[in-house]
Amino acid sequence: MSSNDEFRKRTLARLESIRSHLQNTPRGTRLKDKVCIITGVGSLKGIGRATALLFAHEGARHLYLADFDPTNLPDLKSTIQNSYPDVKVTTQQADAADEEAIAGICKQALQEEGRLDVFFANAGIATATPLWDITPKQFMEVMRVNALSCFLAVKHASAAMKKTNPSRGKEFSGGSIILTASVAGLRSGAGTTEYSASKAAVNSIAQTACYQLQRTDIRVNTICPGLIETGMTASTFDYARSKGSEAKIGQLNPLGRYGLPQEIANAALFLASDESSYVNGQAWAVDAGLSSSHPHVPGRMA
Repeated sequence: MSSNDEFRKRTLARLESIRSHLQNTPRGTRLKDKVCIITGVGSLKGIGRATALLFAHEGARHLYLADFDPTNLPDLKSTIQNSYPDVKVTTQQADAADEEAIAGICKQALQEEGRLDVFFANAGIATATPLWDITPKQFMEVMRVNALSCFLAVKHASAAMKKTNPSRGKEFSGGSIILTASVAGLRSGAGTTEYSASKAAVNSIAQTACYQLQRTDIRVNTICPGLIETGMTASTFDYARSKGSEAKIGQLNPLGRYGLPQEIANAALFLASDESSYVNGQAWAVDAGLSSSHPHVPGRMA
């Protein structure tokens, strides 16, 4: 067996292990009694759905799950309730960039549970439009969905997280706000102009917001995924598979492979949990090392 074949075999085994993690791992308590909101949960192969399942696995008290497209929300709700009957699930069709909708979800959490602990603003869109074909309308729509949604999440989630409720076990202000950015928001080469600009804005929102929220014990961080197999990237994976070149997907990063939604969900879990209590204002690249280097010739010193 060639070294490439051996690497491919090990990679496939690793990916399958990640996919089956929840089925093979006992329930956890890292989010015990936490009330969480997640947007962008509608894709069957998405980061939001994977995160919702993981948060339920780790003992979240109540999950408020929202997506612009309601098609797959009933399936997600039933999947969680069948596997984790102790976890409350509320689903809602909502535009994550609609202020009334986001304010309403936060208000509902306070009314029903008396607290809000985690808000994962994961909703987003991507395009493949060349620079010279991007219209002002398209540019602003990408900014609206990707960046404005995160601003609204920070604005309304932080207000809810400041509320105390000793009767519900929350004696002090506090919470974790997590925003989905991208390695495209760190430097060029990973996305179109308007997409990259929107994700750079998300990283900036986290950095500035954490200082606006100083001494509240409310943390704001971003996750910057690399190439992840989701509904958003399906065309890339479908094309590679049709050409028989799936093994090359992700070959530019040090791990030499693409990532799975569950791997981003694991990062979100850490940031949502109390284990990350001293992590604030950070843009966390979860990209197999892709953004750690300037371009270089593989096998040589960079």
